Amino acid sequence: MTRPNPGSLLLAGIDFTSRPTRRKPITVALGRAEGEAAVRLERIEIHADFESYARWLATPGPWLGAFDFPFGLPRELVVALGWPTEWRALMAHYAALSRAEIRATFAAFCAGRPAGGKFAHRACDGPAGSSPSMKWVNPPVAYMLHAGVPLLIDAGVHLPPLAQGDPSRVALEGYPGLLARELIGLRSYKSDERARQTPEREEARRAIVAALEEGRTRLGLTLRCTPAQRDALVADPSADTLDAVLCLMQAAWAARQADHGVPAQVDPLEGWITSALPLTR
Repeated sequence: MTRPNPGSLLLAGIDFTSRPTRRKPITVALGRAEGEAAVRLERIEIHADFESYARWLATPGPWLGAFDFPFGLPRELVVALGWPTEWRALMAHYAALSRAEIRATFAAFCAGRPAGGKFAHRACDGPAGSSPSMKWVNPPVAYMLHAGVPLLIDAGVHLPPLAQGDPSRVALEGYPGLLARELIGLRSYKSDERARQTPEREEARRAIVAALEEGRTRLGLTLRCTPAQRDALVADPSADTLDAVLCLMQAAWAARQADHGVPAQVDPLEGWITSALPLTR
C-alpha cells in the first residue's frame, strides 16, 4: 500500500481501561501531522463502553494508533505454561480464560520463582521501562491485554509485527510512561485517588505538556494544541487525556518510520512497544 500523505493520516493515542465506565472511559486523542516535525491535537474522544470503542476501531482508514496496553505475553511464560506459541492461537487461548483463571495461573507461575524474578518479561520491557504484561495488579495490564487485544482482532486492524490486517488501519502498542519519564524523570503525575491528586502532580503534568509543546523529546516532534486543550490536559488529575496525548506522539513518530518503527528482530509472539529503541532521525 502507498504510504498516505502525512497530513491526511489520522493519528490516535488511546488510553485504555479493561472496565470502561462513564467515570473511567477509554480515552482517545486524535490529531494529524503538521509540517515535518509537529503534531496538531484535534480533539479528545471518550468511550464509556466497549461497544462505542469497537465502533471507533471500525472507522475507515487511513489511521495509525498507539494503544496503551500490551499486545503480547513473554515467550518464557508461554513456553513454561505449554500455551500456543503462534500469536493468533495464543490470543484465542488467552481470551477464552476467565480473569480468575488468569490470576491463578500467573500467581502459580510466580510462586515457583525466586524473589526478584517472579515475573517473566518481554524483550521490550527493559528498553521501555514497562510492567510485565503478565502482571495482574498495580497495574492490571494482564487484564487490559485480555480485554483489548480481542477487540483489535475482531476489528481486523493491522498489528505489526503480530498479525496481518487492514493496512489502512494500523494499531501499535504504546506506553505513555516511556515518554513521560524522559520528560520529568520518576515524578508522579497522576492518580485516580482523590487524596493523591496533589498540586505536585498537577505541576508535573504542566511540565510534561510544556516539554511536548517545546519539542523537548527524542521523538523529534512538537505538540500543537489550543490554550483550552492545554489547560484540560493539565487539569485532568487521572491524566487519562495526557496519557492519550503521549501515545498520540508515539503514533506520530511511528508514522514517520520505515516499518512503523518496529525493529526487524522483534519476537512475533511478544510484540514491541513503540519508540522503545534508541531513536535516530
